[in-house]
Amino acid sequence: MPRYWWSSLELKMRLLYLQSGNLSLTEDYTEHVPPYAILSHTWGIDTEEVTFDDFRAGTYINKIGYRKIKFCGEQATRDGFQYIWVDTCCINKSNLIELSEAINSMFRWYQDAAKCYVYLSDVSKRYNTNEIFSQSTWKSEFRHSKWFTRAWTLQELIAPKSVEFFSQEGARLGDKGSLESLLHEITGVSVEILRGKPLIELTVQERMLWAANRTAKRKEDEAYALLGIFGLHMPMIYGEGRENAFIRLEREIGERSRGANIHGNVHWMVPRAINSLFIGRSDILFRIQKALQSQSISVVQKQRRFVITGLGGQGKSEICLQIASLMKQHLHYRFRGVFWVDVDKPSTAQRDFIAAAKMLGHSVESIPEALQILATTHQSWLLILDNADDPEFDYQIYLPSGNHGAVLMTSRVAECKRYSPDAFEPLGGLKEQDSKNLLLKAAEVSPESWPSHDDQAKEVIRLLGSHTLALIQAGAYISQGHCQLHQYSEVYQRQRQRLLKYRSKQAQSRYGDVYATFEASTDVLEQSRNESAKDALHLLEILSMLNSSVLPLQMFEEAWEGCKEISRASDEATSIDEFTQLHLSQLPNFMVLQGDKWDPFRLTEASSLLASLSLVTRHSLDNYLGLSMHPLTHAWAKDRQDSERQGVAWIATGCVIGFSRSNTRMWQTHERSLLPHILSYLNIEVRKVFGLAPTVVVTPILLRCGRALLDMRQDSKLGQLIRDVFFELRQDPGEPSEALSLLYELQVRSLMNLGKNEEAMALLKKVVKIRETTLAEDDPNRLASQHALAMAYKANGQVEEAVALLEQVVKIKEATLTETHPDRLVSQHLLAVVYEANGQVEEAVVLLKQVVKIKETTLAETHPDRLVSQYALAMAYEANGQVEEAVMLLKQVVKIRETTLEETHPERLASQHALAMAYKANGQVEEAMALLKQVVKIKRLKWPMSHPSRAVSENALSYFLQLL
Repeated sequence: MPRYWWSSLELKMRLLYLQSGNLSLTEDYTEHVPPYAILSHTWGIDTEEVTFDDFRAGTYINKIGYRKIKFCGEQATRDGFQYIWVDTCCINKSNLIELSEAINSMFRWYQDAAKCYVYLSDVSKRYNTNEIFSQSTWKSEFRHSKWFTRAWTLQELIAPKSVEFFSQEGARLGDKGSLESLLHEITGVSVEILRGKPLIELTVQERMLWAANRTAKRKEDEAYALLGIFGLHMPMIYGEGRENAFIRLEREIGERSRGANIHGNVHWMVPRAINSLFIGRSDILFRIQKALQSQSISVVQKQRRFVITGLGGQGKSEICLQIASLMKQHLHYRFRGVFWVDVDKPSTAQRDFIAAAKMLGHSVESIPEALQILATTHQSWLLILDNADDPEFDYQIYLPSGNHGAVLMTSRVAECKRYSPDAFEPLGGLKEQDSKNLLLKAAEVSPESWPSHDDQAKEVIRLLGSHTLALIQAGAYISQGHCQLHQYSEVYQRQRQRLLKYRSKQAQSRYGDVYATFEASTDVLEQSRNESAKDALHLLEILSMLNSSVLPLQMFEEAWEGCKEISRASDEATSIDEFTQLHLSQLPNFMVLQGDKWDPFRLTEASSLLASLSLVTRHSLDNYLGLSMHPLTHAWAKDRQDSERQGVAWIATGCVIGFSRSNTRMWQTHERSLLPHILSYLNIEVRKVFGLAPTVVVTPILLRCGRALLDMRQDSKLGQLIRDVFFELRQDPGEPSEALSLLYELQVRSLMNLGKNEEAMALLKKVVKIRETTLAEDDPNRLASQHALAMAYKANGQVEEAVALLEQVVKIKEATLTETHPDRLVSQHLLAVVYEANGQVEEAVVLLKQVVKIKETTLAETHPDRLVSQYALAMAYEANGQVEEAVMLLKQVVKIRETTLEETHPERLASQHALAMAYKANGQVEEAMALLKQVVKIKRLKWPMSHPSRAVSENALSYFLQLL
């Protein structure tokens, strides 16, 4: 028997003959076929198409399908042809041999046609009395025409030399040449192929890719329609099914290609098409493909798996869609089936597993039965387990046994990486360039103008933390005309909830909007009744009151330590800043007060649970543990609470902060990381704060936060906070009282830091006068106010008064306190500084060396109090002519402060300025100039022109420049 069973038959072609507007069927041509035009179209309902029998009987004129035949005839006549070929009526489909022969000849028939007319019944090019509708109207319909989704039309595009496209009205839209770029974009067929490059020069994979998303009414036709593309002949066996048809096609291609293989996706169970906005992630896609790449069964050692974890809305499912599409298109991976199972709920998982088993030809009623089918299916498959987001569920039960196939899982639960410890990806935000491209594409900004929107896009990306879904929603919001790109950041500040709850009307994500995506995670916690879930929700509320940056978890331990004494105290506060039992009662439950030692178990469990849902990220930095949040989850965590709940959370957070302030060492060590948290916490109207709880609860919280601002030198913020507190307490800021003396002292320190020395001194004199008449001479509060007044004297140039007052204070402290007591050391330090200002440099050096020696034995080298005294000693050294000693000590101080303080911190800048001056005195002019330029640059950005410290550095730099 011949290799091809029909090769001994004569190939016959039947045409329609045009004469005087009438059509008639010709006899069969076996050779010398006259020039003809050929029709390409999409089939409608079978009963509406004109068949061979209809033509023979003459009962076709009233059928809907006749319109396109009539069009083809009229267009052919205009082009000078007398013959046309139309598949609906030129093939006798009741004759299976003729049908098989025609299908095997189809590619050649289209290839030999003089012209091919593509009739697009779903594309309209309308006319009115004035103008043709814009090209973009028909082009949009053209892009989405069903003609591009049909299996048979692929060869009808590629085979003919001349292909012309027509609308439903018969209006010419263009040809294969003029539309080649658009056709390439829609079909993926390269321009070179459209221009006639031989198909034989392409790989099997490249050709199969074109047909990946095309379908046919009869599933076998999806394979048969590719015969001409591969230059093959094969008998038709309708009823064999798509899988068997592709198996036969694969065999033919394999034999023709001497071993090439095309294992296409016979089974395709994927919920939706890929998103056209998908951008980037190429490195992750490559890793996943490599991990899941199919091998021959003989060398497979274990089931191939990959797990993607991460925050909701970052695009985990979209990556899976991309992978599924790549696996379908690229034959190298050889998956015979791709099955998508939504494991969000047991019910959806069961539905999808049963559907997968059915596609494999088995009727089952349970997940275990379906898993058994997969486990015993030796043909390679890809199983996608999407939305494995319940931290309390064991998803191991959804993994088929055995070594066959590949599994791709998505989850918000970080621990799910255990299902594939060697191949997993904790998905983060997009790269900056990809984020910009996604935002601008979603906003429908013309690519030509993208460079001009670069800075605006960067600002939006910063706000949204490169979160994929948020960027898409932002783009949709802009494209719908709600605001322009440059306005988005401003609108976000005012209408954050509106923007993050905005839902695009098209191509929505699974949850619709960003906030709904995050809320799906907390649904798991709220439905749980265990202690850890409740603790996790409380922790989430506290974190929402702070900043999204890394928070040292040591704060909770120090708060626990700070509240131990309070737990044994009475309910009555003895001072305005004292915490009481009322504050204890506001602390979160996971800070268990029982026991003599801090137990971090419940906090660890709560943070682990939040991390497992990708709502927080855990950090281990410099021997401490911390938590951070994505900016959007942080915003959502706050916005999801109503105003009453936010108030409770604010007070609880303030109590944690306040109690933790008992360990100033921790705050000094972690100042840089704690600063954004204290600023975020205080980003609230003080007026509202006093409405959240009684004054005896709120005032101590604000005072302790105020002291944190003082230590961190947030001078302007502290000044505003103090003014607001005075206003709410209805107190005159200029008339101190003993009851509020601590608040007035804080105000004095603030005024001094702001350079308002006379105002500070006037207020301090009143405070000291009150305390000198009400308190004993050695009372710590009286001494503290006298110490502060001496500081004000010194700042105001009244050095002699400062010396006299401080000598008195130091004398009392040296008689009542040990030599290592911090209060004694701080007054000795100040006295030494005042000595220097008064010209008593040698006395200053002696006293400061004594203070520094003690602090160097009792404090860590990074302790701010130690650094302050070392700095003062260096300044005294320089004043005493000991320049080299000054440079050496200042270099040490600057080095530490540059690693522990923000670049705008006044103390860091002061020590850098001093080092520059010491360099100059030591003849190191170049080093001095470079450092001073850096200091001036920062001060100009940070402080107004009137600030004394800025003027000092600017004048010094000006002097240096004059010397050059």
